[in-house]
Amino acid sequence: MLPLNLWEHQNAVKTLYSRCVERVCEKHDLTRMELDILLFLANNPLYDTATEIVEIRYLSKSQVSSSVKTLEAKGYLRREYAGGNRKTAHLKICDNALAIIADGRAAQEKFVEVMFRGISREEAELMQRCNERIHRNVDQYLKEEMEECTSF
Repeated sequence: MLPLNLWEHQNAVKTLYSRCVERVCEKHDLTRMELDILLFLANNPLYDTATEIVEIRYLSKSQVSSSVKTLEAKGYLRREYAGGNRKTAHLKICDNALAIIADGRAAQEKFVEVMFRGISREEAELMQRCNERIHRNVDQYLKEEMEECTSF
């Protein structure tokens, strides 16, 4: 039994994040998925392919693909291919997306500020360690489940 209503807290966190970024989406005429992709690429420069976005963020392949195409059409992203490999497109942020990213990061900072009000550094570090452990547990379970499904 959980010491707190995990689902209620999870939904509240999602709602808070959505409220923090919705003005950015409206201001720049973006969908939430498009903003999420731009911020993911800006905040995680080592992961710059659509496949990595899908795998790390657990997003739908079709939604990521569609959003990447829209971001390219708007001039916010471009594809680069390394070493003649035309299979793997590396997504690069264009300069005219930098204002969007700045606004998005400000919204993310507001989200974090609200989330961690009244929480000490030690409490935040403990929470971080617990969240990392939960993430590893979930990842491990999902990988084991996939292996079971493919072993038939």
